[in-house]
Amino acid sequence: MTTPATGAGTGKVDSMTTPATITGTGTAKTGSAARSRLVRRAVEILCAEEGAEPPAGLDPGAQRALLRALMNTREPGPLDPEYLEVEGAILDAEAQERGTASWEDAEASPVHPRMALWRGDITRLAVDAIVNAANSALLGCRVPGHACIDNAIHSAAGLQLREACAGIMAQRRAAGLGPEPTGEAEITPGFHLPARYVLHTVGPIVSGRLTDAHRAALASSYRSCLSLAASHGLRTVTLCCVSTGVFGFPQDQAARIAVSTTAAFLDSAVPGASRMRVVFDVFGARDEELYRRELGL
Repeated sequence: MTTPATGAGTGKVDSMTTPATITGTGTAKTGSAARSRLVRRAVEILCAEEGAEPPAGLDPGAQRALLRALMNTREPGPLDPEYLEVEGAILDAEAQERGTASWEDAEASPVHPRMALWRGDITRLAVDAIVNAANSALLGCRVPGHACIDNAIHSAAGLQLREACAGIMAQRRAAGLGPEPTGEAEITPGFHLPARYVLHTVGPIVSGRLTDAHRAALASSYRSCLSLAASHGLRTVTLCCVSTGVFGFPQDQAARIAVSTTAAFLDSAVPGASRMRVVFDVFGARDEELYRRELGL
């Protein structure tokens, strides 16, 4: 299934993007002068890959936004060791500034004590795995600074996450397979995220009337993520709101499917399921309201 262009674009960002174009796409405070120098060096390295000079005269915030834009649009390929060192220093410092949250910070459901709700930035969660609502190319959102979970996760994890995903897609091509199917799941390391792993799933796209096939596909996405986590011995998993953004799945029905599918899995005989705990991460007030209702909070 082909995914929408938003979050799946492949166009390069012009390295001479103006500050006005990239305002607001950075991810955290730039911080000290030393951090600003690291950001500037990372920008220089990525621009040099394209044979371009970095723009001059950007303030620290615009410089950081440009770095995120360059990260978002870079094609998979070998990464300069110096870049990896610099990027790691930047992302680890930003993660420390954001702070982390865990299962203990979430509000446990009285209906099912191994399910809980947390509202906030999924890239702050120090759990065994977080779920990424991916597109079928599996390479992360390519729209500079786009406010989607795919972009946020890839931007906070660093470019090694795209490389890991590219490796999965290369294996699929070698096996004669196409894009990542709807309703399945893949696992990668979390790299610079507090979460140890990322579970990537492509949810169904709803254009028009919601069908039973859409509902089954969404349930399959959640079930596939949980099964993959259990098979890797993971105990704490954070699920996001799959398919409810540009993919168009109605939020109320999506919440119901997510909670019911998860409850059934946790109570199943699947090896490892009985030891798992699941946090539902939401960002907006509407999703929080819906999940609170489904979880009996």
